[in-house]
Amino acid sequence: MAAGAATGAAQAARRREQRGWYFYDWAISVYSTSVLTVFLGPYLTSVAKAAADAEGFVHPLGLPVRAGSFFAYTVSASLLLSVLAMPAAGALVDRTGRKKPLLGCCAYTGAAATTGLFFLDGDRYLLGGALLIVANASFVVAMMLYNSYLPQIADPDERDAVSSRGWAFGYAAGSLVLVVDLALYAGHETVGVSEGTAVRICLATAGLWWGGFALIPLRRLRDRPATGGSAGSGAGRHQLRETLRDMRRHPLTLAFLLAYLVYNDGIQTVITQASVFGSEELGLDQTTLIVAVLLVQVLAAAGALLMGRLARTHGARRTILGSLVAWTLTIAAGYFLPARAPVWFFALAAGIGLVLGGSQALSRSLFSHLIPRGKEAEYFSAYEMSDRGVSWLGPLVFGMAYQLTGSYRDAIVSLVGFFALGFVLLARVPVRRAIAAAGNPVPDRI
Repeated sequence: MAAGAATGAAQAARRREQRGWYFYDWAISVYSTSVLTVFLGPYLTSVAKAAADAEGFVHPLGLPVRAGSFFAYTVSASLLLSVLAMPAAGALVDRTGRKKPLLGCCAYTGAAATTGLFFLDGDRYLLGGALLIVANASFVVAMMLYNSYLPQIADPDERDAVSSRGWAFGYAAGSLVLVVDLALYAGHETVGVSEGTAVRICLATAGLWWGGFALIPLRRLRDRPATGGSAGSGAGRHQLRETLRDMRRHPLTLAFLLAYLVYNDGIQTVITQASVFGSEELGLDQTTLIVAVLLVQVLAAAGALLMGRLARTHGARRTILGSLVAWTLTIAAGYFLPARAPVWFFALAAGIGLVLGGSQALSRSLFSHLIPRGKEAEYFSAYEMSDRGVSWLGPLVFGMAYQLTGSYRDAIVSLVGFFALGFVLLARVPVRRAIAAAGNPVPDRI
């Protein structure tokens, strides 16, 4: 009886910790949706244009930069900073076991910088760029630390479901806040504020939401004693080299990361370029595009839960492979969409939403099985770099296809190759052998 009571108490504690973990996705996804995807890019670009000289250039650090490129360059700078910071942060928490304090530091640094975007007005483009770099780098490092909790708070057979619920929580929060933001933005005159002030309120409330709800996971998650980790103490580029050297001892884990890098590059490019395709090729207005983003958010939450259920019976690997087939068919269908027909664009958005959350959630849970014990944060730093830090080839292919053909239809269909190649690479990974090689127990279905 005592043993049964102890087991029940341990399960209850794990469930409580999992529920707290879900709330970090709830907290942080609003930044990703409202700030990065919808509002900050156009607004910061308008601020940079207000500060530009007669030729349309701004001069951060004395360098001539077209005002229209400032946002993109700033995002790139933040990702470069995060690529240098993640391996060092991952190795540090794996050695010390002090993951929660660093997660809290990143969360509140990012939340404070995001809230500070309320003061982005006039020609303060340098303030906006600096706050974006701090917020986005904090966001990426925090996501790496958050993801690395998954193998610690969930048993192997429940990770697909736990990961899927986390993504669903995030997309649900993004949808909820985006509805409120769009109501404020569309009705700003009714509430007596300018359009710019409405945008700044939306940006700042995303930071307040992030910081407020981050309290829940920070109260419920707990640190574990260090069980290994990298012995080195280097930072930045040196630690990245050490992490990659260690990963070479697990070539099957690297094989999965390669497959993920390829198909995720396609996913990230669709996310960033779909609005360009809709506006430039299909002639759709901004309202239609924003409604499509909201539709993707809502269906991605449902899709994550649905694919989590499919993984219970078919395994995560087979479900991801099925999602890549669905991605291929959906993007290929985009080539044939008629212009100025919002209903068909919404159908494309629905197809993307249904596979978006699930393919991301199950990729995260599957990778968690391939990590040697005690190196969760360090390995998830490499995963996060595959997710955000090196997704440059897809946009390059998209841009080159448009440059060569002058057609965004040809550009969007060029992304089919990423999903097809990702399917082939993932199908060749012997997942059960990879899990065993990492020293982890193999779930019944994987």
